[in-house]
Amino acid sequence: MPETGLQSVIYCYWQLKSDKVLTEPFLYRVVADGCIDIFFELSNPQNNFVMGFCKKFTEFPLANSFHYIGVRFLPTMFPQLFKINASELCNRFEQLSNVVPNASAFITDTFHSELTIKEIKTTFDDYFRTLVANAAFNNDRRLYKALEIIFKESGGVNVEQDLSTGISQRQLRRLFEFYIGDTVKTFSKVVRFQSILRSKPSSQSLRQNKLFFDVGYYDQAHFIKEFKNFYGVTPGKAFNR
Repeated sequence: MPETGLQSVIYCYWQLKSDKVLTEPFLYRVVADGCIDIFFELSNPQNNFVMGFCKKFTEFPLANSFHYIGVRFLPTMFPQLFKINASELCNRFEQLSNVVPNASAFITDTFHSELTIKEIKTTFDDYFRTLVANAAFNNDRRLYKALEIIFKESGGVNVEQDLSTGISQRQLRRLFEFYIGDTVKTFSKVVRFQSILRSKPSSQSLRQNKLFFDVGYYDQAHFIKEFKNFYGVTPGKAFNR
């Protein structure tokens, strides 16, 4: 976790590391979560990236030894902090130097493989504390009221009926595309998918309790198709216990 003053902007700092050399390359699957991430390999920090809002799973083939470090921003915060249109990053990753050159240069000049996790966290905290203090955030209450409703309903909302926040559907779509990266409907689907993951159901409880009905899926086939799009495998394989 970042320091307390940054927790409204940054969801977490993360590490993906192999403890030993693997016998074969590792296929890393990123599932849709509604966030934007900065990431880089600690031994090669000059090669740093940003990954935008994902509306489907993405797989990265990694080497058989790796140590990645990342920063996961809460929805809307990366565009707010760096004045970037999130829709330009939707469902893809890009060299950070092409998007936020100053952040890329900071990572290149500061990080190296000898740093401990505690030192990495402190370094990030110091950097983002200054950025946040100098940023001009657009706290549009209509956008954040819509987000509040979506999260409260675990994504199971009717976009046209449930999100009456004093703004037209066209304006709301424009705000979501700029600050989130995609439409209100797509973001709501990702939130709904993530609510299923957080509940950690077993494949048996999914069949018996019909959890997918509770969050607005029409039927099991609809649920399975959407889950596989966001996760990469069926719910049965993901919750095989």
